[in-house]
Amino acid sequence: MIAIVGGGIAGLSAARRLQQHGVDARVFEASATVGGLAATHETAGDPIEAFYHHLSAAEETIIDRIEELGLGDDLRWPIGKNAYYVDGTVHPMDTPWEILAFPHLSLYDTARLAMLTQELDVRGGLPSFDTYEDLTDFEHVGVEQFLCEHTTRGVYEQFFEPLLEAKFGSRMDDVSAAWLLGRIKFRGERDLLRGEPLGYLDGGFGRLLDALVEDVGREHIETGARVTAIQRDDAGDVTGVTVDSEAGTERVDADGVIVAAMPTVLESLTGYECDITFQGTVCSIVSMDEALTDTYWLNIADDAPFGALIEHTNFIDPARYGGEHLLYVPKYVQSRDDEVWQMSDEEVREHWLSGIEALFPDFDRESVNWVETNRNPRTAPVYERGYLDMVVPYDLASEGHDGVYYAGMASRAQYPERSLNGGIVAGNEAADRILDGA
Repeated sequence: MIAIVGGGIAGLSAARRLQQHGVDARVFEASATVGGLAATHETAGDPIEAFYHHLSAAEETIIDRIEELGLGDDLRWPIGKNAYYVDGTVHPMDTPWEILAFPHLSLYDTARLAMLTQELDVRGGLPSFDTYEDLTDFEHVGVEQFLCEHTTRGVYEQFFEPLLEAKFGSRMDDVSAAWLLGRIKFRGERDLLRGEPLGYLDGGFGRLLDALVEDVGREHIETGARVTAIQRDDAGDVTGVTVDSEAGTERVDADGVIVAAMPTVLESLTGYECDITFQGTVCSIVSMDEALTDTYWLNIADDAPFGALIEHTNFIDPARYGGEHLLYVPKYVQSRDDEVWQMSDEEVREHWLSGIEALFPDFDRESVNWVETNRNPRTAPVYERGYLDMVVPYDLASEGHDGVYYAGMASRAQYPERSLNGGIVAGNEAADRILDGA
Protein backbone atom coordinates (compact mmCIF):
# COMPACT_ATOMS: atom_id res chain seq x y z
CA MET A 1 0.00 0.00 0.00
CA ILE A 2 1.15 3.53 -0.79
CA ALA A 3 0.25 6.19 1.78
CA ILE A 4 -0.62 9.56 0.24
CA VAL A 5 -0.30 12.59 2.47
CA GLY A 6 -2.75 15.26 1.31
CA GLY A 7 -6.23 15.05 -0.19
CA GLY A 8 -6.01 17.87 -2.70
CA ILE A 9 -6.18 17.35 -6.43
CA ALA A 10 -2.54 16.13 -6.54
CA GLY A 11 -3.06 13.49 -3.86
CA LEU A 12 -6.31 12.24 -5.37
CA SER A 13 -4.72 12.12 -8.83
CA ALA A 14 -1.77 10.12 -7.50
CA ALA A 15 -4.12 7.64 -5.83
CA ARG A 16 -6.14 7.25 -9.02
CA ARG A 17 -3.02 6.67 -11.13
CA LEU A 18 -1.72 3.99 -8.76
CA GLN A 19 -5.07 2.22 -8.56
CA GLN A 20 -5.34 2.16 -12.34
CA HIS A 21 -2.17 0.06 -12.33
CA GLY A 22 -3.26 -2.26 -9.57
CA VAL A 23 -1.40 -0.58 -6.71
CA ASP A 24 -3.33 -0.06 -3.48
CA ALA A 25 -3.32 3.57 -2.28
CA ARG A 26 -4.77 5.29 0.76
CA VAL A 27 -5.19 9.07 1.07
CA PHE A 28 -4.79 10.86 4.42
CA GLU A 29 -6.05 14.43 4.62
CA ALA A 30 -5.42 16.44 7.79
CA SER A 31 -8.38 18.81 7.36
CA ALA A 32 -12.04 17.87 7.54
CA THR A 33 -12.57 17.97 3.77
CA VAL A 34 -10.61 17.16 0.63
CA GLY A 35 -9.84 19.74 -2.03
CA GLY A 36 -7.12 22.00 -0.64
CA LEU A 37 -7.14 25.31 -2.52
CA ALA A 38 -9.99 24.00 -4.71
CA ALA A 39 -12.40 23.73 -1.76
CA THR A 40 -15.78 25.42 -2.30
CA HIS A 41 -18.39 27.65 -0.64
CA GLU A 42 -22.15 27.49 -0.97
CA THR A 43 -24.12 30.21 -2.78
CA ALA A 44 -27.81 30.60 -3.64
CA GLY A 45 -27.10 28.23 -6.55
CA ASP A 46 -23.95 26.35 -7.55
CA PRO A 47 -21.04 26.21 -5.10
CA ILE A 48 -18.06 28.42 -5.90
CA GLU A 49 -14.35 27.90 -5.28
CA ALA A 50 -12.91 29.65 -2.22
CA PHE A 51 -10.01 30.80 -4.42
CA TYR A 52 -10.66 31.71 -8.08
CA HIS A 53 -9.94 29.12 -10.77
CA HIS A 54 -10.21 28.83 -14.52
CA LEU A 55 -8.46 26.82 -17.22
CA SER A 56 -6.34 27.74 -20.20
CA ALA A 57 -6.57 25.72 -23.40
CA ALA A 58 -2.90 24.81 -22.84
CA GLU A 59 -3.80 22.77 -19.74
CA GLU A 60 -4.29 19.52 -21.59
CA THR A 61 -3.87 17.12 -18.65
CA ILE A 62 -6.80 18.42 -16.61
CA ILE A 63 -8.95 18.70 -19.73
CA ASP A 64 -8.24 15.04 -20.48
CA ARG A 65 -9.03 14.11 -16.88
CA ILE A 66 -12.36 15.93 -17.01
CA GLU A 67 -13.20 13.95 -20.15
CA GLU A 68 -12.13 10.64 -18.58
CA LEU A 69 -14.34 11.25 -15.56
CA GLY A 70 -17.40 11.85 -17.73
CA LEU A 71 -17.60 15.62 -17.24
CA GLY A 72 -16.36 16.71 -20.66
CA ASP A 73 -19.78 17.85 -21.89
CA ASP A 74 -19.96 20.25 -18.94
CA LEU A 75 -16.66 22.02 -19.61
CA ARG A 76 -17.42 25.46 -21.05
CA TRP A 77 -15.12 27.99 -22.70
CA PRO A 78 -16.61 31.46 -22.22
CA ILE A 79 -14.57 34.58 -22.91
CA GLY A 80 -12.85 35.93 -19.82
CA LYS A 81 -12.79 39.68 -20.47
CA ASN A 82 -9.76 41.58 -19.16
CA ALA A 83 -9.30 45.24 -18.38
CA TYR A 84 -6.81 47.56 -16.67
CA TYR A 85 -7.87 50.25 -14.19
CA VAL A 86 -5.48 53.19 -14.55
CA ASP A 87 -5.97 56.81 -13.44
CA GLY A 88 -9.60 56.21 -12.55
CA THR A 89 -10.53 54.66 -15.90
CA VAL A 90 -11.27 51.07 -16.87
CA HIS A 91 -9.44 50.23 -20.10
CA PRO A 92 -10.61 47.02 -21.89
CA MET A 93 -7.60 44.94 -22.96
CA ASP A 94 -8.95 42.03 -25.01
CA THR A 95 -8.88 42.93 -28.70
CA PRO A 96 -5.95 44.37 -30.66
CA TRP A 97 -7.71 47.72 -31.12
CA GLU A 98 -8.48 47.96 -27.39
CA ILE A 99 -4.82 47.38 -26.60
CA LEU A 100 -3.81 49.93 -29.23
CA ALA A 101 -6.17 52.42 -27.59
CA PHE A 102 -4.51 52.05 -24.18
CA PRO A 103 -3.27 55.62 -23.62
CA HIS A 104 -0.41 54.84 -21.27
CA LEU A 105 1.73 53.12 -23.91
CA SER A 106 3.14 54.69 -27.04
CA LEU A 107 2.51 53.02 -30.38
CA TYR A 108 6.08 51.71 -30.28
CA ASP A 109 5.59 50.37 -26.74
CA THR A 110 2.43 48.61 -27.81
CA ALA A 111 4.12 47.06 -30.84
CA ARG A 112 6.98 45.73 -28.71
CA LEU A 113 4.56 44.34 -26.14
CA ALA A 114 2.58 42.62 -28.91
CA MET A 115 5.75 41.03 -30.28
CA LEU A 116 6.61 39.63 -26.86
CA THR A 117 3.15 38.16 -26.33
CA GLN A 118 3.56 36.41 -29.70
CA GLU A 119 6.96 35.11 -28.49
CA LEU A 120 8.70 37.00 -31.28
CA ASP A 121 12.11 38.51 -30.50
CA VAL A 122 12.62 41.56 -32.72
CA ARG A 123 15.82 42.86 -31.15
CA GLY A 124 18.46 43.71 -33.70
CA GLY A 125 15.92 43.95 -36.51
CA LEU A 126 15.97 40.24 -37.39
CA PRO A 127 12.86 38.51 -36.00
CA SER A 128 13.47 35.26 -34.11
CA PHE A 129 10.79 32.76 -33.09
CA ASP A 130 12.96 30.50 -30.93
CA THR A 131 14.58 32.96 -28.47
CA TYR A 132 11.99 32.19 -25.80
CA GLU A 133 11.64 28.48 -26.47
CA ASP A 134 13.67 27.34 -23.46
CA LEU A 135 12.54 29.04 -20.24
CA THR A 136 15.66 27.95 -18.40
CA ASP A 137 17.67 30.41 -20.50
CA PHE A 138 15.98 33.17 -18.47
CA GLU A 139 15.96 31.54 -15.03
CA HIS A 140 18.60 33.92 -13.66
CA VAL A 141 17.41 37.08 -15.42
CA GLY A 142 15.28 39.58 -13.50
CA VAL A 143 11.92 40.64 -14.92
CA GLU A 144 12.77 44.35 -15.08
CA GLN A 145 16.06 43.74 -16.87
CA PHE A 146 14.37 41.35 -19.30
CA LEU A 147 11.45 43.63 -20.15
CA CYS A 148 13.63 46.68 -20.67
CA GLU A 149 15.89 44.71 -23.01
CA HIS A 150 13.19 42.79 -24.87
CA THR A 151 10.46 45.44 -24.97
CA THR A 152 10.82 49.01 -23.63
CA ARG A 153 11.18 50.86 -20.35
CA GLY A 154 7.65 52.19 -20.94
CA VAL A 155 6.20 48.68 -21.22
CA TYR A 156 7.80 47.75 -17.92
CA GLU A 157 6.83 50.87 -15.98
CA GLN A 158 3.40 51.55 -17.45
CA PHE A 159 2.13 48.01 -17.92
CA PHE A 160 4.00 45.31 -16.01
CA GLU A 161 5.36 47.02 -12.92
CA PRO A 162 1.95 47.52 -11.22
CA LEU A 163 1.02 43.92 -12.01
CA LEU A 164 4.26 42.59 -10.55
CA GLU A 165 3.82 44.66 -7.41
CA ALA A 166 0.28 43.34 -6.96
CA LYS A 167 1.42 39.76 -7.50
CA PHE A 168 4.69 39.68 -5.56
CA GLY A 169 4.74 42.82 -3.40
CA SER A 170 8.11 43.38 -1.77
CA ARG A 171 9.55 40.38 -3.65
CA MET A 172 8.82 41.67 -7.15
CA ASP A 173 12.46 42.53 -7.89
CA ASP A 174 13.47 38.93 -7.17
CA VAL A 175 11.17 37.35 -9.76
CA SER A 176 12.76 35.74 -12.80
CA ALA A 177 11.96 36.47 -16.42
CA ALA A 178 11.32 32.74 -16.87
CA TRP A 179 8.16 33.09 -14.81
CA LEU A 180 6.87 35.90 -17.03
CA LEU A 181 7.64 34.02 -20.22
CA GLY A 182 6.02 30.94 -18.78
CA ARG A 183 2.88 32.92 -18.09
CA ILE A 184 2.84 34.10 -21.70
CA LYS A 185 3.21 30.52 -22.96
CA PHE A 186 0.59 29.33 -20.48
CA ARG A 187 -2.18 31.43 -21.96
CA GLY A 188 -4.33 29.87 -24.65
CA GLU A 189 -5.23 31.05 -28.10
CA ARG A 190 -7.09 34.37 -28.23
CA ASP A 191 -10.11 35.18 -30.31
CA LEU A 192 -9.01 38.39 -32.04
CA LEU A 193 -12.57 39.70 -32.12
CA ARG A 194 -13.53 38.91 -28.51
CA GLY A 195 -10.61 37.88 -26.28
CA GLU A 196 -9.38 34.71 -24.61
CA PRO A 197 -11.65 31.69 -24.00
CA LEU A 198 -11.14 30.29 -20.50
CA GLY A 199 -12.39 26.96 -19.23
CA TYR A 200 -14.86 26.45 -16.41
CA LEU A 201 -16.84 23.41 -15.34
CA ASP A 202 -20.60 23.72 -14.97
CA GLY A 203 -21.23 23.56 -11.24
CA GLY A 204 -17.62 24.43 -10.41
CA PHE A 205 -14.39 22.47 -10.06
CA GLY A 206 -15.74 20.91 -6.89
CA ARG A 207 -17.46 18.49 -9.27
CA LEU A 208 -14.06 17.36 -10.53
CA LEU A 209 -12.96 16.73 -6.95
CA ASP A 210 -16.15 14.80 -6.25
CA ALA A 211 -15.60 12.69 -9.36
CA LEU A 212 -12.00 11.97 -8.32
CA VAL A 213 -13.16 10.98 -4.83
CA GLU A 214 -15.74 8.60 -6.27
CA ASP A 215 -13.21 7.16 -8.71
CA VAL A 216 -10.60 6.61 -6.00
CA GLY A 217 -13.27 5.32 -3.60
CA ARG A 218 -14.32 7.03 -0.40
CA GLU A 219 -13.20 3.99 1.55
CA HIS A 220 -9.62 4.79 0.47
CA ILE A 221 -9.74 8.40 1.73
CA GLU A 222 -9.54 9.42 5.37
CA THR A 223 -10.14 13.05 6.37
CA GLY A 224 -9.23 14.52 9.74
CA ALA A 225 -6.18 12.27 9.60
CA ARG A 226 -2.73 13.81 9.97
CA VAL A 227 0.36 11.79 9.06
CA THR A 228 2.97 12.62 11.69
CA ALA A 229 5.79 10.17 10.97
CA ILE A 230 7.15 7.72 8.43
CA GLN A 231 8.19 4.32 9.79
CA ARG A 232 11.23 2.44 8.44
CA ASP A 233 12.83 -0.92 9.15
CA ASP A 234 16.49 -1.55 9.95
CA ALA A 235 17.32 -1.63 6.23
CA GLY A 236 15.82 1.84 5.76
CA ASP A 237 12.79 0.67 3.80
CA VAL A 238 9.43 2.38 4.39
CA THR A 239 7.14 0.12 6.41
CA GLY A 240 4.35 2.43 7.45
CA VAL A 241 3.12 5.82 8.62
CA THR A 242 1.86 7.15 11.93
CA VAL A 243 -1.56 8.79 11.66
CA ASP A 244 -3.26 11.01 14.23
CA SER A 245 -7.04 11.39 14.14
CA GLU A 246 -9.94 11.83 16.53
CA ALA A 247 -9.86 8.09 17.08
CA GLY A 248 -6.29 8.37 18.36
CA THR A 249 -2.87 7.48 16.98
CA GLU A 250 -2.39 4.45 14.77
CA ARG A 251 0.34 2.89 12.73
CA VAL A 252 -0.68 2.10 9.14
CA ASP A 253 1.41 -0.32 7.06
CA ALA A 254 2.76 1.19 3.84
CA ASP A 255 5.43 0.38 1.26
CA GLY A 256 5.95 3.99 0.21
CA VAL A 257 4.74 7.54 0.80
CA ILE A 258 3.70 10.31 -1.57
CA VAL A 259 3.65 13.73 0.07
CA ALA A 260 1.07 15.74 -1.89
CA ALA A 261 1.23 18.76 0.40
CA MET A 262 3.33 21.82 1.09
CA PRO A 263 7.10 21.29 1.49
CA THR A 264 6.77 22.15 5.18
CA VAL A 265 4.90 18.85 5.59
CA LEU A 266 7.65 17.04 3.71
CA GLU A 267 10.25 18.64 5.98
CA SER A 268 8.37 17.62 9.14
CA LEU A 269 8.27 14.01 7.94
CA THR A 270 11.75 13.65 6.45
CA GLY A 271 13.88 16.65 7.36
CA TYR A 272 14.19 17.61 3.69
CA GLU A 273 14.44 21.40 3.49
CA CYS A 274 13.00 23.29 0.53
CA ASP A 275 14.36 26.81 -0.06
CA ILE A 276 11.38 28.03 -2.09
CA THR A 277 9.61 31.00 -0.53
CA PHE A 278 5.81 30.97 -0.57
CA GLN A 279 3.38 33.82 -0.27
CA GLY A 280 -0.14 33.73 1.06
CA THR A 281 -3.47 35.15 0.02
CA VAL A 282 -6.37 36.83 1.71
CA CYS A 283 -9.24 36.32 -0.72
CA SER A 284 -12.86 37.32 -0.17
CA ILE A 285 -15.94 36.44 -2.17
CA VAL A 286 -18.41 39.32 -2.25
CA SER A 287 -22.02 38.52 -3.12
CA MET A 288 -23.93 41.44 -4.63
CA ASP A 289 -27.37 42.08 -6.06
CA GLU A 290 -25.90 43.72 -9.17
CA ALA A 291 -22.71 43.69 -11.20
CA LEU A 292 -19.86 46.02 -10.31
CA THR A 293 -18.31 46.09 -13.81
CA ASP A 294 -18.68 44.26 -17.12
CA THR A 295 -15.18 42.74 -16.85
CA TYR A 296 -14.06 39.35 -15.57
CA TRP A 297 -10.47 40.18 -14.61
CA LEU A 298 -9.72 43.80 -13.74
CA ASN A 299 -6.07 44.55 -12.98
CA ILE A 300 -5.58 47.72 -10.97
CA ALA A 301 -2.65 50.11 -11.31
CA ASP A 302 -4.09 52.84 -9.08
CA ASP A 303 -3.58 52.91 -5.34
CA ALA A 304 -5.96 50.31 -3.87
CA PRO A 305 -5.89 47.70 -1.08
CA PHE A 306 -6.07 44.93 -3.69
CA GLY A 307 -4.28 44.38 -6.99
CA ALA A 308 -7.22 42.99 -8.95
CA LEU A 309 -10.96 42.50 -8.89
CA ILE A 310 -12.20 39.24 -10.40
CA GLU A 311 -15.91 39.33 -11.14
CA HIS A 312 -16.79 35.68 -11.55
CA THR A 313 -20.33 36.29 -12.72
CA ASN A 314 -19.12 38.34 -15.67
CA PHE A 315 -17.53 35.06 -16.74
CA ILE A 316 -20.20 32.58 -15.61
CA ASP A 317 -23.91 33.47 -15.77
CA PRO A 318 -25.15 34.72 -12.37
CA ALA A 319 -28.28 32.60 -12.92
CA ARG A 320 -26.16 29.61 -11.92
CA TYR A 321 -25.75 31.23 -8.51
CA GLY A 322 -29.39 32.06 -7.87
CA GLY A 323 -28.92 35.53 -9.36
CA GLU A 324 -26.07 36.47 -7.01
CA HIS A 325 -23.26 38.51 -8.56
CA LEU A 326 -19.99 37.15 -7.20
CA LEU A 327 -16.76 39.11 -6.98
CA TYR A 328 -13.37 37.85 -5.80
CA VAL A 329 -11.25 40.43 -3.97
CA PRO A 330 -7.72 39.04 -3.41
CA LYS A 331 -4.47 40.29 -1.95
CA TYR A 332 -1.17 38.42 -1.94
CA VAL A 333 0.77 38.72 1.31
CA GLN A 334 4.48 38.07 1.66
CA SER A 335 4.37 37.83 5.44
CA ARG A 336 1.88 37.08 8.17
CA ASP A 337 2.84 40.49 9.54
CA ASP A 338 0.94 42.07 6.62
CA GLU A 339 -1.77 44.34 7.97
CA VAL A 340 -4.51 42.67 5.93
CA TRP A 341 -3.50 39.22 7.17
CA GLN A 342 -3.77 40.53 10.72
CA MET A 343 -7.29 41.90 10.22
CA SER A 344 -10.44 40.17 11.39
CA ASP A 345 -12.93 39.08 8.73
CA GLU A 346 -15.10 42.09 9.53
CA GLU A 347 -12.12 44.43 9.19
CA VAL A 348 -11.23 42.83 5.86
CA ARG A 349 -14.80 43.36 4.67
CA GLU A 350 -14.63 47.06 5.54
CA HIS A 351 -11.16 47.39 3.98
CA TRP A 352 -12.31 45.87 0.68
CA LEU A 353 -15.62 47.73 0.44
CA SER A 354 -13.95 51.05 1.20
CA GLY A 355 -11.39 50.32 -1.52
CA ILE A 356 -14.13 49.48 -4.02
CA GLU A 357 -15.97 52.69 -3.16
CA ALA A 358 -12.81 54.71 -3.79
CA LEU A 359 -12.47 53.22 -7.27
CA PHE A 360 -16.18 53.14 -8.12
CA PRO A 361 -18.05 56.04 -6.46
CA ASP A 362 -21.40 54.66 -7.66
CA PHE A 363 -20.89 51.39 -5.80
CA ASP A 364 -23.76 50.79 -3.36
CA ARG A 365 -22.88 48.86 -0.21
CA GLU A 366 -26.55 48.05 0.23
CA SER A 367 -26.22 45.73 -2.77
CA VAL A 368 -23.82 43.48 -0.80
CA ASN A 369 -25.46 40.30 0.50
CA TRP A 370 -22.52 38.64 2.17
CA VAL A 371 -18.72 38.53 2.22
CA GLU A 372 -16.85 35.26 2.80
CA THR A 373 -13.12 35.66 3.51
CA ASN A 374 -10.58 32.88 3.04
CA ARG A 375 -6.92 32.87 4.02
CA ASN A 376 -4.06 30.60 3.19
CA PRO A 377 -0.44 31.36 4.14
CA ARG A 378 0.99 29.43 1.18
CA THR A 379 -1.04 29.79 -1.99
CA ALA A 380 1.78 30.35 -4.49
CA PRO A 381 5.56 30.28 -4.72
CA VAL A 382 7.67 33.35 -5.31
CA TYR A 383 9.16 32.44 -8.68
CA GLU A 384 12.51 34.01 -8.00
CA ARG A 385 15.69 33.73 -10.02
CA GLY A 386 17.14 30.24 -9.79
CA TYR A 387 13.76 28.77 -8.88
CA LEU A 388 14.29 25.52 -10.78
CA ASP A 389 17.35 24.78 -8.67
CA MET A 390 15.05 24.66 -5.64
CA VAL A 391 12.15 22.50 -6.83
CA VAL A 392 11.59 19.29 -4.88
CA PRO A 393 12.21 16.12 -6.95
CA TYR A 394 9.33 13.71 -7.47
CA ASP A 395 11.48 10.86 -6.13
CA LEU A 396 13.38 11.72 -2.94
CA ALA A 397 15.68 8.68 -3.19
CA SER A 398 18.42 10.90 -4.64
CA GLU A 399 18.14 13.01 -1.47
CA GLY A 400 18.55 10.02 0.84
CA HIS A 401 14.84 9.35 1.42
CA ASP A 402 14.10 6.04 -0.31
CA GLY A 403 10.43 5.28 -0.68
CA VAL A 404 9.32 8.92 -0.36
CA TYR A 405 7.89 10.84 -3.30
CA TYR A 406 6.68 14.42 -3.67
CA ALA A 407 3.67 15.89 -5.53
CA GLY A 408 3.11 19.22 -3.77
CA MET A 409 3.27 22.82 -4.90
CA ALA A 410 7.08 22.91 -4.83
CA SER A 411 7.28 20.32 -7.62
CA ARG A 412 8.38 20.94 -11.21
CA ALA A 413 4.79 20.53 -12.40
CA GLN A 414 3.78 23.76 -10.68
CA TYR A 415 6.17 25.86 -12.75
CA PRO A 416 5.95 28.48 -14.19
CA GLU A 417 2.62 28.96 -12.42
CA ARG A 418 0.68 26.90 -9.93
CA SER A 419 -2.60 25.47 -11.21
CA LEU A 420 -5.09 22.64 -10.87
CA ASN A 421 -3.52 21.17 -14.00
CA GLY A 422 -0.11 21.25 -12.32
CA GLY A 423 -1.54 19.40 -9.33
CA ILE A 424 -2.78 16.57 -11.53
CA VAL A 425 0.55 16.41 -13.39
CA ALA A 426 2.48 16.31 -10.10
CA GLY A 427 0.31 13.51 -8.74
CA ASN A 428 0.78 11.51 -11.93
CA GLU A 429 4.54 12.08 -11.98
CA ALA A 430 5.01 10.93 -8.39
CA ALA A 431 2.83 7.86 -8.95
CA ASP A 432 4.71 7.03 -12.15
CA ARG A 433 8.03 6.99 -10.25
CA ILE A 434 6.57 4.31 -8.01
CA LEU A 435 5.15 2.34 -10.94
CA ASP A 436 8.46 2.53 -12.83
CA GLY A 437 10.22 0.96 -9.86
CA ALA A 438 7.60 -1.71 -9.21
